[in-house]
Amino acid sequence: MSYEVIALLMFSSMMLMLMTGQRVFGAIGAVAAIASLTLWGVGGSEISFGAAMKLMKWFPLLTLPLFIYMGYILAESGIADDLYKMFHVWMGGLNGGLAVGTILLMVVISAMNGLSVAGMAIGTTIALPELLKRGYDKIMVTGVIQAGSSLGILVPPSVVLVLYGMIARQPVGQLWLAGAIPGLMMASLFIIYIIVRCRAQPELGPPLPLEERQMPMREKLKLLRAGLLPLFIFVMMTGLFLMGITSLVESSAVGALSATFAALVKGRLNKRVMEETMRKTLGISCMFMWIILAALAFGAVFDGLGAVKAIEGFFIGQLALGPWEVLILMQLSFLLMGTFLDDTAMLVIVAPLYIPLVDMLGFNLIWYGVLYTITSQIAYMTPPFGYNLFLMRAMAPKEVSLMDIYRSIIPFVGVMLLALVLVMVFPQLALWLPNLVYSR
Repeated sequence: MSYEVIALLMFSSMMLMLMTGQRVFGAIGAVAAIASLTLWGVGGSEISFGAAMKLMKWFPLLTLPLFIYMGYILAESGIADDLYKMFHVWMGGLNGGLAVGTILLMVVISAMNGLSVAGMAIGTTIALPELLKRGYDKIMVTGVIQAGSSLGILVPPSVVLVLYGMIARQPVGQLWLAGAIPGLMMASLFIIYIIVRCRAQPELGPPLPLEERQMPMREKLKLLRAGLLPLFIFVMMTGLFLMGITSLVESSAVGALSATFAALVKGRLNKRVMEETMRKTLGISCMFMWIILAALAFGAVFDGLGAVKAIEGFFIGQLALGPWEVLILMQLSFLLMGTFLDDTAMLVIVAPLYIPLVDMLGFNLIWYGVLYTITSQIAYMTPPFGYNLFLMRAMAPKEVSLMDIYRSIIPFVGVMLLALVLVMVFPQLALWLPNLVYSR
């Protein structure tokens, strides 16, 4: 049996196991273990063991639990509630102003969290009830919250980009910087769409009544203090890193300590908050660790088979496709897989194939990390099995149906596709900032 057929059997077996509902790390790890033992006997276990040891020796891995901790302590301590109240008053006078404020809230949460799940939870518990109560169209606001929560995996400090950096062996700091401008660009495109749509159809996003937003300027300025703590955390974490004062791991520790200090200053650091934060941090961190270990083992077996060379020969030699055509096919496959897999599963499944191939084709792996992340955002919201769709269904009130959720994402997916095309056509949108910072 040729190595190409073995690689195809491995990949199809893994996909079949995932479709039966097996846990991602179990499906990937089991296929890798069985394949290595079958091909190379007992000595094949050294391949997986060596891949695991490489991960354990990778010092930036420490950033993963620290950023997850930071995000959860901010969510559990209620700092996001204060932020939304600030946006509520300052943006409420515009048609669609509360929806714009929700996007801004998601950007801030993303800059302190790096996970889309936390943004979704905050949006559905804080923003969605308020928007529905104020007469906003349920289909539009459902799309706003799903689109805004997706920013968490692109705006730094993105946990997904940390995972990509681990698997692709790329500097996480450069990946974060590469995601900053595309992430802010996408948020800006969301805001432009909301403002234009609500101006054309005012009934979709009515402004707040004058009596609710009319208050002395002094009181309005006081509300701005809600943004000081998040700004302090972001500056302490990202600012010190960009100035070269702290390393990547040190900046994650500074962010975690700053978030804890912020909760303490607000008087909300208690036993319940710490217990919930630590429990969720441990659960998410362990899940990511198992998935990464399984992915590296799977990738090591694929490397041993020479599958990447075979795929390169198939695309470029037999099909005679150019580099850009191959890249577009990769992005389309991500969109397809995103209908039934989450972003982490997609990354670990295709990383052994795509990342070396992208490098062979001459594309920048930092830039490709941003393309992958944007495509994951789109896949997160693509029916019938988009991950964010079911999160929204689980968290939204009963008056929001699954069909409403499906309809709500159509314009926002269009905006994301526009952002993806812009980053593909203009790579400097992703590469300018890391090149500027790291060329010093």
